[in-house]
Amino acid sequence: MTSRSPASGVSRRSMLAAAAAATVTAPLAAPAVARAEETISWTMVTAWPKGAPGVGGSADRFAAMVEAMSGGRLAITVYGAGEIVPAFEAMDAVQQGTADLLHGSPYFWVGKSSALNYFTTLPFGMTANEYSAWLRFGGGIELWRELYGDFGVTPFYAGSSGVQAGGWFT
Repeated sequence: MTSRSPASGVSRRSMLAAAAAATVTAPLAAPAVARAEETISWTMVTAWPKGAPGVGGSADRFAAMVEAMSGGRLAITVYGAGEIVPAFEAMDAVQQGTADLLHGSPYFWVGKSSALNYFTTLPFGMTANEYSAWLRFGGGIELWRELYGDFGVTPFYAGSSGVQAGGWFT
């Protein structure tokens, strides 16, 4: 049974799916998920220190929600930046199979493609609501998936911290 918010009709599962973005995964093998009697263990690396206020706790909450929703069949161990790989190598870790997921912001990998800046927050950019609407209703998520597909990973939108502050310049 899925609980729904009476006002919005949004299920807990759809909220989790929406909350999973900026998280990147390697392709998922469907047969592994189908075997409900087994526990599947995944490794998540993050682009911030373990327990960092806000973003660090989000990764831990995501892992706990996935484990609860799967009835304990899918367990995600979260590692902070530097515990397995440095912060800016988290996407490489997923690409190479060292980790199954990452929790980070696309602008950390702008060296791979300058287009990644458009899938995160920019100084004087869209508000969190505008950004979410663009991803969901304006074709943004399709563009993001196409771009990340070039790197062999899949993006998921996990929310927004809002517009970046202006003035990060000389």
